[in-house]
Amino acid sequence: MSLCVLLPWHLANCSQPDRNEQVPLGVATPPVEFDLSEAEQRELTAGNRDFAFALYASLRGTSGNLFYSPHSISLALALCYAGARGETAQQIAAALRFSLPAVRLHPAFHGLDSALSGRAAAAGFEMHIANALWGQQGYDFHRDYLSTISRHYGAALQQLDFMNFPDRSRVHINRWVADQTEQRIAELIPAGAIRIDTRLVLSNAIYFKAAWQHPFDSDDSSQGVFHAAGGAQRQVPMMRQTEHFAYASGSGYQALELPYAAQGLAMLILLPAAGHFDRVEAALSSQQVMALSSGQLLSRRRVMLTMPKFEFSEDLQLSAALSSLGMPVAFSDAADFSALSEGDLSISEVVHKAFISVDEAGTEAAAATAVMMRLTSMPLHEPTVELRIDRPFIFLIRDQVTGTVLFLGRVLDV
Repeated sequence: MSLCVLLPWHLANCSQPDRNEQVPLGVATPPVEFDLSEAEQRELTAGNRDFAFALYASLRGTSGNLFYSPHSISLALALCYAGARGETAQQIAAALRFSLPAVRLHPAFHGLDSALSGRAAAAGFEMHIANALWGQQGYDFHRDYLSTISRHYGAALQQLDFMNFPDRSRVHINRWVADQTEQRIAELIPAGAIRIDTRLVLSNAIYFKAAWQHPFDSDDSSQGVFHAAGGAQRQVPMMRQTEHFAYASGSGYQALELPYAAQGLAMLILLPAAGHFDRVEAALSSQQVMALSSGQLLSRRRVMLTMPKFEFSEDLQLSAALSSLGMPVAFSDAADFSALSEGDLSISEVVHKAFISVDEAGTEAAAATAVMMRLTSMPLHEPTVELRIDRPFIFLIRDQVTGTVLFLGRVLDV
């Protein structure tokens, strides 16, 4: 069995060269700039948003808290899509909501990630995105595929000996993952996942850290009750502040946009009314979030906000969800990844890990995804609104400038 592992992680110039162009192994080729229109970027981000909420709908039946990076998953599977052909490519594009032709999709991802990195540098928040390719020594990959990954995703080929040292290779990659995510994602690839017949590991990463525009005063934080799903009551640290925020109340929910210090970056919180969580969650959609975030529903109000500090990590198996979204052939013996290599490869499983920490100062988040491929056989005078987030809620972190949903999740228990 051959494994192709695609992992979303934090910024590192582990980029992949086109060996046929005689670029040294382990050295990234300079990124190629492309003329990306605003319409193409909007089309890409709109499709990515649609995928983010389609995936949420597929995962909402799982128990407990939920958290993932849809941007990270989209980017990881874009690396996989670059090697697909025929029905396999068509299904991946449909499931991921890739509407741009491949010749434009990969430059569009390059342009989007460059825009995100540029915004982070200019606005003063941390947003690191990276790609790397780890290949079996002596194994041949198609020149056009390598060139696409090198030019558009900036990934340099790193050679490992999976055949003779599979677990040592796994430890090496996991150490890189941990380093690139500030030690937030550890042991992404579990023992036994890399075997002697592994031939390829494609890696991508994301790491995020940003301060609130209006930090909470830690002196105002104190223990309070959180009413968890299922009826349990938890004594948890609650943060408090009264400030002007973009706020809305709708049928069975309240919504608040909590801005970061970096302009155009915010956490959107949806708090369903008691007893309405399932209904609000089932109705969650890209269109609803866009209406809220665009200001169609939110208005400036003075809000007395109480919310919990929280920190948790998530470990998701995504193969079934992705198959249900419309790409089952990629997981079958009929998969066609002939643009990647001459070997008959199919995806064996997709694993995603993510971490989130929210406190008085701001937010830290990281994510990693593994795609394993096998060889087949407000005015001051207005009244204050109270928003007490003491029960299950949904949240997302969105870059409003590019329209990218970076992270999405729910908190059922703290």
